[in-house]
Amino acid sequence: MTLYHNPVLLTDSIEGLVTQQNGIYVDVTFGGGGHSVKILEKLNDEGRLLAFDQDADSTNNIIEDTRFQFIPHNFRHLKKFLQYYQAYPVNGILADLGVSSHQFDTPQRGFSYRFEGSLDMRMNKNKGMSAQDIINSYSEERLSNLLFKYGELINARRIAAQIVKARNVKEITTTTQLVNSLIPLLPQGKENKPLSQIFQALRIEVNQEMEVLEEFLSQTLDALKPGGRLVVISYHSLEDRLVKNFMKAGNFTGIVNKDFFGNPLTPFKLITRKAIIPSEEEITLNPRARSAKLRIAERNEFQIVK
Repeated sequence: MTLYHNPVLLTDSIEGLVTQQNGIYVDVTFGGGGHSVKILEKLNDEGRLLAFDQDADSTNNIIEDTRFQFIPHNFRHLKKFLQYYQAYPVNGILADLGVSSHQFDTPQRGFSYRFEGSLDMRMNKNKGMSAQDIINSYSEERLSNLLFKYGELINARRIAAQIVKARNVKEITTTTQLVNSLIPLLPQGKENKPLSQIFQALRIEVNQEMEVLEEFLSQTLDALKPGGRLVVISYHSLEDRLVKNFMKAGNFTGIVNKDFFGNPLTPFKLITRKAIIPSEEEITLNPRARSAKLRIAERNEFQIVK
């Protein structure tokens, strides 16, 4: 197996996840397999690991181990496949959100503005709309809304207008065409930040990342055994806010329900009160770890009434 991604916060995440050597664990973002390899090292012969990844490229990294089961699907289908493989409920679930180094560094995938490539950005190359479809078909208002919501760009309206102006001259089909169309709006010498925000917004829209994350997190309430661990690494504030609120309250508002006597009813015990962030040493070795935040929670005994 060739590792094509440098796993972020590897030691902290695995130590926070694996509490039983004979347990059943899930890596819902298999990618290059870095986290999965370390999970298997922690398990004994009775342990099991199931791994999800919808990206066909990740199949090149499948681990030959009788304890390992690869599931080539989006982790929004967590519960269904755990039940299918008779691995329900589980002792721990790990999610390393975002884009792998392999995906970023493969020009034809279109995830990075640094390379010339097709404007695709689909995690599953066989399903859904590509970034090219969105750039060339969304109305100016719809483009503006997604750039503001998912890219947190204060000049989203101007960017959307510029994109529409450029596509009216010629269809935008590559990353370079998109970047070149935006040059009039980019601050000279500081182009990287707005370009990162624009490409992030498009990627989130293409892959329905926020909707998928909500669906996944909601299923963990039932999928985890009491005492089971939920471990999530996020890379931008939108993801981290959802994860933080969910671990705190079992919902996405962050508002904690209370019983008749005013006692908080929380489905999780927070193992990390504050997010764990990479050390300066890790960031030096892997600059893409800079924005990572790790949160860990443990499933409580009782069930929240939905």
